[in-house]
Amino acid sequence: MTATSPEFVAGLVADADAAGITGFVAAAVISHDGRVLLVRRNPDDYMGGMWEIPSGTVEDGESILDAMHRETTEETGLTVDRITSYVGHFDYGNSRGGTTRQFNFAVTVERTEPVVLTEHDAYQWALPGELPEVSDAVRRLITA
Repeated sequence: MTATSPEFVAGLVADADAAGITGFVAAAVISHDGRVLLVRRNPDDYMGGMWEIPSGTVEDGESILDAMHRETTEETGLTVDRITSYVGHFDYGNSRGGTTRQFNFAVTVERTEPVVLTEHDAYQWALPGELPEVSDAVRRLITA
């Protein structure tokens, strides 16, 4: 079963539902020349100033994969070309007091520049061993 198969994605959703997860986020780990694309949250946002991988909420009626494609384009201006693998998930407390599960997929993009930000104030291509201020979960994901 591949990371893009409907059965695999349905299993991710079923596992999260069984765990009582109240929110889903889809994320793209975009690598280029040994570096990972990171975007920085605006200072006045929830977790402002924190660096993260492009990600966003899975909307009602939207699949995890569709959300990952949409959010990557919305946040970076880049278009996902191919999902190469599912690289795991992590859970965190959200701003509404529930638990969100972030599903993370390694992807390739059609082109790596220009990165056009709409929701973040900066971006960088970071070496896994030289990450800026990211959450422990993102650090584990990138350096695994």
